[in-house]
Amino acid sequence: MNLSSGYPFDLIRNGIPYDYPRLASDRVTDVVVLGGGISGALISYYLQKAGIASLLLDGRTIGLGSTCASTSLLQYEIDTPLYRLSSMIGKKKAERCYHLSAAAIDSLENICGETHFKDFHKSDSIYFAATRKDMSLLKREYEARSAAGFAVNWMDEEELRKAYGLKAPAAIRSTQAAQTNAYMLTHALHRFNIKKGMEVFDRTPVVKIDHTRKGVSLVTSEGFRIRCKKLVYATGYESVKYIEEKIVKLSATYAVASEQFNNPNFPWQNRTVFWNTSDPYFYMRLTEDNRILTGGRDERFTSDRKRDEMIAEKARGLARDFNHCFPSIPFKKEFSWTGIFGSTKDGLPYIGSYNKLPNALFALGFGGNGITFSVMAAELVSALLAGKKSRDAGLFAFGRL
Repeated sequence: MNLSSGYPFDLIRNGIPYDYPRLASDRVTDVVVLGGGISGALISYYLQKAGIASLLLDGRTIGLGSTCASTSLLQYEIDTPLYRLSSMIGKKKAERCYHLSAAAIDSLENICGETHFKDFHKSDSIYFAATRKDMSLLKREYEARSAAGFAVNWMDEEELRKAYGLKAPAAIRSTQAAQTNAYMLTHALHRFNIKKGMEVFDRTPVVKIDHTRKGVSLVTSEGFRIRCKKLVYATGYESVKYIEEKIVKLSATYAVASEQFNNPNFPWQNRTVFWNTSDPYFYMRLTEDNRILTGGRDERFTSDRKRDEMIAEKARGLARDFNHCFPSIPFKKEFSWTGIFGSTKDGLPYIGSYNKLPNALFALGFGGNGITFSVMAAELVSALLAGKKSRDAGLFAFGRL
């Protein structure tokens, strides 16, 4: 499965900044992390902080799976609105999930500080009604978040126009959001981990995995064997092939980056991120080099070919969507791409053990909160591997639905 296609902006802008070796000999270690994208990089960071001996393998060049296609919006809001999630799993559990997601943004800010990664910016988030008929549901969400203790305020049509130039009937403004560059952050984490003694190998496909009660054995395409006590699957949407149950619905999602604005004069305070109540939702933000990045218009994923054939059409649609929201800002698209996107029934990730594969842990941050979910997964997985119990493990466990 090709996880992305087209011209992902962060990959075009940054290329391949670092080289990593192929695995060229047998290995024995405590933990193997399978997958070198943002999830695997964060898990490795937490493992080395915990002093757990581990190594990381990726079948591709590092970052060229879903990570390079990420649009890198960081929001505590989960794809399933809080009021709806509360009706699905209970108010207390739903609020806990939202607060964990909010805390993950702060954790990531601290990680970026420790690794000296500078492309991380806290910002506000505007969750706006796509149509007037969505206003009643948006109001319910506002009330649910307020009751849960989140710093939010309601903005009407005139306030949105004056503050942001946004054409929308109403919105919830949140202060806990951020934006980053997931692709370059992944490399920054790997370089930091390597300096701390972590081994990172790319272009090393694993062709055979044997799970036993005593441990796990992996064989690479070149015949090298790695033995470990525990295996962490951080291969994202490709992990579904290891899970018998249908836990995720795969879609193709699309994104566009505009031409660069020389002297942008947007009324976007604090590099605000925007997203709306549409299903699938439309979102946008400003990049570090003053381009507008938009995304959405998801379609059910059926094949790489059909997904890729729609890039041009979807890019035109995203440009129209932006112009509808911000009619005074000229949008000239330059880069467009597509990637795989997965959604679960409750909008939550799957993190932890899977009873049909002994000595395995999964870190599957499905949904629009992939990066914050990856932080949550890294924290939980490292704690479990260190022998600690977590009161939150059941929230993201297999079989919870």
